[in-house]
Amino acid sequence: MNRKVNEKDPDIYRGQQPWGMPKDLVISKALDESENIWVPLGPDTWSRPLHLNTSLGYYVHILKVTRSGVLQRHRHSGPVHAYVIKGKWFYPEHDWVAEEGSYIFEPPGETHTLTVPEDCQEMITMFTVFGALMYVDPDGNSTGYDDVFTRIEKYREHFSKTDLGADYVKNFMR
Repeated sequence: MNRKVNEKDPDIYRGQQPWGMPKDLVISKALDESENIWVPLGPDTWSRPLHLNTSLGYYVHILKVTRSGVLQRHRHSGPVHAYVIKGKWFYPEHDWVAEEGSYIFEPPGETHTLTVPEDCQEMITMFTVFGALMYVDPDGNSTGYDDVFTRIEKYREHFSKTDLGADYVKNFMR
């Protein structure tokens, strides 16, 4: 919805915004986009970028999964916030299940194994990831990592193969 600002409205702020402040980032249809916006991460697993913040080292994305089983085992260098939009998932290392409508805070340093249960047809969760996800094997040995910069490259590579073009990723960067 585009809304016309009435500059004569007595309740509107009429002062100057800080110089150099980045513009707002508004995504009106975060889930209802073409499939070109969903970047494949693995079998039946996609990421939809929302916000890529290079100066503070975090990214916000929506993870969509249409299969059950282990997705990844990882450790966090920073905090992670998650909100389950659809379906459910769990960490076998914990006694809780993240179900539709759940909010989850994951502290830095924790290692866990993201798993979608067999009775879940589709899982959609918004994640805010500060720092890096360090992928590990069952013994904690490093197998790779993701951070805002590796995500930007994955998104750029995917968008370059679509009609969106590689620079489309700039729409999410602040």
